[in-house]
Amino acid sequence: MLTIPRSVRIFIGSTPIDMRKSIDGLLAIVQDELAKDAYSGHLFVFVSRRCDRVKILTWDKGGFVLVYKRLERGQFKLPHMDPSTMAVEIDATQLAMLLDGIDFGRVRRPEHWQPHADRPDGHPMDKPAPP
Repeated sequence: MLTIPRSVRIFIGSTPIDMRKSIDGLLAIVQDELAKDAYSGHLFVFVSRRCDRVKILTWDKGGFVLVYKRLERGQFKLPHMDPSTMAVEIDATQLAMLLDGIDFGRVRRPEHWQPHADRPDGHPMDKPAPP
């Protein structure tokens, strides 16, 4: 299991890549085609044409890290991607589901609580003031 800080962004390339590409080839795709900073520490996910292999490229303390996963059976379930976009951003939970073979496009997330603008100093468990 990977623990990824919220500050790290995760991008999946929308077009399949040749899995023979190594760090330098993937670095060129990140910089030239995705127009992203490969040295940012963000994760860049690349999927093979058959969707049975994934490579993840990231920069970490003076060097690149390349993670490679090959499924022996089945395919990775990718999110819906607009063909005109070069990459889609996902979160760490979605990446974990992708790597586990879960179709996260079919998973419904619960609505998360957000603080309301009308009660900036209130706490979630506070009762509203009587009228």
